[in-house]
Amino acid sequence: MKTPSPPRSPWQLLYGGAHRLRERWYRQRSRFLPRPVISVGNLHWGGGGKTPLTAAIAAHLRDEGLAVCILSRGYAGKGRGVRVVSTGSGPLLGPRVAGDEPVLLAGELTGVAVVVGTDRWHAGRQALHRLEPAPDLFLLDDGFSHLALRRDLDLLVFPVADPFGGGRLFPGGRLREPMTAVARASAVILTGLTGLTGRAGAGLAASLRAYRFAGPGFASRTVSGRPVRIGGSRGELPPGTTVFLVSAVARPDSFTAGVRAQGYEILGELRYPDHHAYLPASLKQIEAAWKASGAATVLTTAKDRVKLLGHLGAPLAELPLRAEPEEAFWRWLDGEVERLLRSS
Repeated sequence: MKTPSPPRSPWQLLYGGAHRLRERWYRQRSRFLPRPVISVGNLHWGGGGKTPLTAAIAAHLRDEGLAVCILSRGYAGKGRGVRVVSTGSGPLLGPRVAGDEPVLLAGELTGVAVVVGTDRWHAGRQALHRLEPAPDLFLLDDGFSHLALRRDLDLLVFPVADPFGGGRLFPGGRLREPMTAVARASAVILTGLTGLTGRAGAGLAASLRAYRFAGPGFASRTVSGRPVRIGGSRGELPPGTTVFLVSAVARPDSFTAGVRAQGYEILGELRYPDHHAYLPASLKQIEAAWKASGAATVLTTAKDRVKLLGHLGAPLAELPLRAEPEEAFWRWLDGEVERLLRSS
């Protein structure tokens, strides 16, 4: 895996310098929570598979008997302050208040609490006081750049389709932080693989040594489940069913390819910006386009399903996705969590 060359344009150098100053400022001012904090994030703008990976890690730690609380910013949610999205029994708030990804996680993860707030230190403190049982540890979804909260493990995700984001910072590239930020990471994970190979994660780690990354590298494949009907008529969609695709995700091409690979006939598609709110005008556009296509159902992503369900006048189905990290990752993570719990 070829590592990108450092950017040389004046703007890229200036932007990179500003990030280094920000990192240095927070190094002296970040705050601690009295429980271990594990962050899952990436260097890219847009999706990299971090939310499915967060869900997989939360489920794994829950199954190990730990009380897990996910802390999320609640991006695109209109609520204010700290919001308890789930105490472990499903969503208590909708996506317009809490954000789409927290509501998705709350619906998928029985026995895992989800709390949102822009100040995740304050959200974590509130979770310790308001949740029963109190969390044994916290997971930060999309937390790598949230330097205000000190974390004990930083897991950094690199999507296999675009691992280095072109090697350039915004606005000329797709990186939100310089590549040198990987030095903060505890481990790196190559996501979005269709199969696991023994050297994929190690190859990623080796390619980042030039940027002072010193930790291990792992691989995680993304698995598409069989599309399922949502709402009144449940069950799997038979292969060959005609579908109209709707998505508001960072990488819609992956969604479309996953549907096509399972043998469904795509009669049309609408793509919206990531985290799109689906206001009435969008819903009317989807309904009209679906009817005109003649498709049997609208097929969407899990993240979009939480916003469309109950608001769309069309049959709705979802393509479920899950992350499956390699076994070496789970062995490493279990050892790190055991160490953190002993010392907390």
